[in-house]
Amino acid sequence: MKACATMEWFCYLLRCADGTLYCGITNDLGKRLSAHNDGTASKYTRARKPVDLVFFESCADRSDASKREAAIKALTRSEKLALIEELAR
Repeated sequence: MKACATMEWFCYLLRCADGTLYCGITNDLGKRLSAHNDGTASKYTRARKPVDLVFFESCADRSDASKREAAIKALTRSEKLALIEELAR
């Protein structure tokens, strides 16, 4: 029998050293950010480190986080920057 664990999922945006933005999902933001900066998380960020966490949203589950990630990836760069600015307010 599987143990039922409540896990919080996040959708996040990183700003890479070259100024590009990277969107992903995780259930552990700190660990994932460290992995990106260590070069072990994704091929894209490996060549663009260091990265900074500039936006994140809590999601109900992995499915919701994946849907939010897809929605954010569909935004233009200027729309993503506006999302980041909105969070900063």
